Amino acid sequence: MTVRRFAPFAACLLVLAGFSSTLRAADKDEAKPAPKVSTWAHIELKGGYPEGSTLPGLFGELQESLDAGLGRLRRAASDSDIEGVLLHIKGPSIGWAKLNEFRHAIAQVRAAGRPVHAWMDSPTTKDYLLATACEKIVIPESGILMMPGLRSEVTFYKNLFDKLSIEPQILRVGEFKSAAEPYSRTEMSGPFREEMEAILDDYHQQMLQMIADSRKISVEKAGELVDQGVLTAAEARDAGLIDAISYEDEFQKSLPGDPAAKLKLVMGYGKKKLDTDFSGFNGFIKMMNLLAGVEPQQRKSKNPKIAVISAVGVIMPGKSQSDLLGTEVLGAETLIKAIRQARDDETVKAIVLRIDSPGGSALASDLMWHELEVVGKPVIASMGDTAASGGYYIAMGADRIFAEPGTLTGSIGVVGGKIAFDGLFQKVGVNTSVVQRGKNAGILSMTMPFSESERAAMQKLLDDIYRQFTTKAADGRKMEVDKLEKLARGRVYTGSQALKIGLVDELGTLEDAIAAAKKAANIPEGDKVEKLLLPKAVSPLEQLFGPLEESTSLRSAGRASLVDLLPASLHNVLEAVSLSDLLARERILTVLPYKIQID
Repeated sequence: MTVRRFAPFAACLLVLAGFSSTLRAADKDEAKPAPKVSTWAHIELKGGYPEGSTLPGLFGELQESLDAGLGRLRRAASDSDIEGVLLHIKGPSIGWAKLNEFRHAIAQVRAAGRPVHAWMDSPTTKDYLLATACEKIVIPESGILMMPGLRSEVTFYKNLFDKLSIEPQILRVGEFKSAAEPYSRTEMSGPFREEMEAILDDYHQQMLQMIADSRKISVEKAGELVDQGVLTAAEARDAGLIDAISYEDEFQKSLPGDPAAKLKLVMGYGKKKLDTDFSGFNGFIKMMNLLAGVEPQQRKSKNPKIAVISAVGVIMPGKSQSDLLGTEVLGAETLIKAIRQARDDETVKAIVLRIDSPGGSALASDLMWHELEVVGKPVIASMGDTAASGGYYIAMGADRIFAEPGTLTGSIGVVGGKIAFDGLFQKVGVNTSVVQRGKNAGILSMTMPFSESERAAMQKLLDDIYRQFTTKAADGRKMEVDKLEKLARGRVYTGSQALKIGLVDELGTLEDAIAAAKKAANIPEGDKVEKLLLPKAVSPLEQLFGPLEESTSLRSAGRASLVDLLPASLHNVLEAVSLSDLLARERILTVLPYKIQID
């Protein structure tokens, strides 16, 4: 009976024991470690990566700035949550300096112990040179490596002008100052060809050295491969120029790491996310601010700052703007205002002037140079793709000049004049009658050519401006004027050439220049330092209609310029038209005569 009496109780104990065992088993299951995850950042490189600040709001998100693009890679270098970076290179429209900036940023990621692998579908020269900074390069089976070398083509318009009876009246100082040659000659002069060959030789050597260093081959072998021009994916792999042939999805599955780990790709890594919650009245206000480019109110920081002032575009008096032909104008008023803002801000301890300009107005260049001379704070110049002629002039206001190896700089010379249209007008039946007082009253006329007296007066003015330019350059570089003048004469150099002859102080990136600015400002190591990007981007209304008080040109708001909508073969022709427009507005120019880009 006893057994019978306690049998239900015993059975209950057995059930409870079984339930307890089940709980313990469930606890064990819950305690199992989560599956391993291998996290890689996915970053696309595409677009032009403009210098300087971008518009706040929606329009500012349409094109990533250079600072933002580099910032994503630098974030990856310090992000312990990712194991590596997959870089999808999609034909970015960048020059030699920006190429170097991105290569340095990629090197920082690799130096932090995180591999960077590049995937491209059909790379050109600049795409491939970017990829050579990576640990592994992959293209698909149908991809083609298009790396035909370097070539310079200069279009000359003299015969066309002769047929149209248009007379280019352009004077210069310096035998290498070749800005006038496309309008006054039918082919390159000896000095112009000598200059171009020296620049291409240096770029070619830089290109071969990048390939040789990254692919562990000799410079001679790299030259032989470049001479082949076009290689299929298989040929590029067999030659050691790429590491593997794979489609992007297959490549992603083969990324290194724990085979048991699940791959997680963070798409658009580090890219700013827009807040798209527009519900309610506050959401409506947020959307309006986003469209208008209104920045949210931010508390003013008391931390020490380095002001990074962007000097981008053709130098002209007035305010910065851009036109339908794609010409970015660096207005003296805009830059001087930015310099004064940095000067008056007590938290700004030093200035970095980031220059990407071929020059332009001699007067505007001198005004900006003077403002830098009297700013009263350390100024470091950082040269981007181009800092030549007037762009070099303003750099002389800095305490130290950094250039990229591929920067186009120098071009210390002067060009000026006008284009006379009277012959063309007569051809189409338009006659001009002239009444004047003063021997040189026609010096500014775009109808009649210079008289002998007017030509002499203009040449005297150019000579005087050249003397000012070379004297200030010699003073800035701590050189004898005669020595500097021999390096001037309008000759253009790459950054690496300019370093050898003393026109710049050091080769380095924008980040290197910022580090030098901190040191010059005696900011202690470890102190938090912020960047202040100037000048601030203008509102979308000004982007569309130009400066509101002087609405003289239509501007783009995150959309392509007219040049971008036309075939690439027409770009240089339209840029030549743009230069003639500059001559119509400014008769004395310190401007680079050409632009070099990587295809």
